[in-house]
Amino acid sequence: MKKRVPVSTIMTKNIIAVNRTDDLETAEQLFKQHHIRHIPVVSGEVIIGMLSYTDLLRISFADAINEHETEVDTIVYNMFTIDQVMTKNVVTVTSETTIKDVAEILTKNEFHALPVVDNGQLVGIVTTTDLIQYLLEQF
Repeated sequence: MKKRVPVSTIMTKNIIAVNRTDDLETAEQLFKQHHIRHIPVVSGEVIIGMLSYTDLLRISFADAINEHETEVDTIVYNMFTIDQVMTKNVVTVTSETTIKDVAEILTKNEFHALPVVDNGQLVGIVTTTDLIQYLLEQF
């Protein structure tokens, strides 16, 4: 197995992000449309938080009703803002951080995704799924 491979080789570069002024209904649509579980929250190109699908599930009844039903979600989502639900003080890595170091950060902190930031700008996101896919390619 290669030891000093940078995370830039496995990270997602085509970033789906939300702005802190977007609403939670928009975020849920992005989660479902793109089949993702983590969305960086940005102000311009600077990351200010992370929103996970689990964060939305905590405040909604998304799984308790028919998936085509939206009325309950909309009511709940209007009670909160992205700022209130997102994780703040996000741990980030650079595109040159090794895959091994990323795996250690994810494991130690029990995270499932890390934003990749170079020179203050969001350039990617790496998830546990990216790591698993990388490991599978090694065999």
